[in-house]
Amino acid sequence: MKSLQLSRRTVLRGVGATLALPLLDIMSPSCCRAGSSSQAGVTPPRRAAFFYIPNGVVQSAWNPVDTGETFTLSPTLQPLETVREHVLVLSNIGRVKTPGTDGHAQASTCWLSTAAPDELSPDGYPLKRTIDQVIADHTGHETAFRSLELSCNPYADNRESIYFDNISWYGGSHVARSLRDPQQVFNRLFRVEQHISSRSVLDLVMQDARSLNPRLGQRDREKLEEYTQAVRTVEQQIERVQQRQDDIRQLNPQTPVKPWQAMHRDEFIQVMGDLMILALQTDLTRVATLMTAPERWSSPLKVEGWFERPIEHHSLTHGQANDGVRNDLAKLDRFHLEQFVHLVQKMAAVPEGEGSLLDNTMFMLGSGLSSGELHECTNLPTLIAGRAAGRLKTGQHVRYPTGTPIANLWVTLANIMGIKQDRFGDSTGPLQEIEAA
Repeated sequence: MKSLQLSRRTVLRGVGATLALPLLDIMSPSCCRAGSSSQAGVTPPRRAAFFYIPNGVVQSAWNPVDTGETFTLSPTLQPLETVREHVLVLSNIGRVKTPGTDGHAQASTCWLSTAAPDELSPDGYPLKRTIDQVIADHTGHETAFRSLELSCNPYADNRESIYFDNISWYGGSHVARSLRDPQQVFNRLFRVEQHISSRSVLDLVMQDARSLNPRLGQRDREKLEEYTQAVRTVEQQIERVQQRQDDIRQLNPQTPVKPWQAMHRDEFIQVMGDLMILALQTDLTRVATLMTAPERWSSPLKVEGWFERPIEHHSLTHGQANDGVRNDLAKLDRFHLEQFVHLVQKMAAVPEGEGSLLDNTMFMLGSGLSSGELHECTNLPTLIAGRAAGRLKTGQHVRYPTGTPIANLWVTLANIMGIKQDRFGDSTGPLQEIEAA
């Protein structure tokens, strides 16, 4: 594997750490570090992470013209050149749009579920359990946090509903709400004192529950047993956080100091990406989602260093007949690609087992719309970085027949993560072409 040289401080700069240590080795779970005496016979875990970009892309600048391992990178995909051996590009996979409801709300809420048109929430949107939560059901019992949901929403006006700022759903009306304050994310992941104080409360709850048990009837005892099992699940989560403290202590991450409202766009995305990588590396979770920005939300957006004045992403998507507007949109698409590539490089630079964190991860970039101009969903932009411990054939572009469900990809990812999932959403079968023999 090509060596990717990064500064020792690169990964931690975003979370405000100042350690000058060989941290990339320290940051891996001790059982999986390269050269670790405890590594023998231990297989690093597989992870699944999702990087969401809103409002679709400029299709003419995104889609490669040829396929296979020697495919030509399109103008927007040029930033992939440094990591192309680690990346799989997929074309012509999509989902069915439900008419009569907002295309953008569907885009973010349905991307990871591809719910059928007749599976509607009380508000009329097709909603269903998302594939990240299906995977978390399988992996969550081994990690402190079953999943991690992050958003780089820069807006303070809160003008849109919950459907535009979340891509992860436990079920049809139960959202896995995303976090957008890096300090809150940091505290949740690394402030073990908070978890320990919570545990003392749980201990009291369990004592009260045990004292009640002799006085209860059979049905109440069953209800109490269900409750105590739920409490025990939380206790196990706290135990796993504490078990990770040796690695976290050596890492010594520092709380982010700069408010997210004051961060530049690239800085905000990288800070949240760094926190996601830290959570994956320390095995606090094996499933994560990261939204680069909310869907639609027609408020001015600053993208420092790329545009001289704030832009309105959603509004621009409906002006693509103008060459200048279309070029600006393609520039924004490329900005998102560069942020994705930076995170891929960081993952590739983290030693783990016989390879890297990236080698054991499926890190996917996508959008719930292929084109924000027409609200189309037939050719969703889709990239996967990482080989999932040798299960994926990266370094190629695969073009499927038009209308291939993206749910087929979700079935494939679930199978790779060890879940026997025959059907999901409107799937017709796994994408066997991308799996290694």
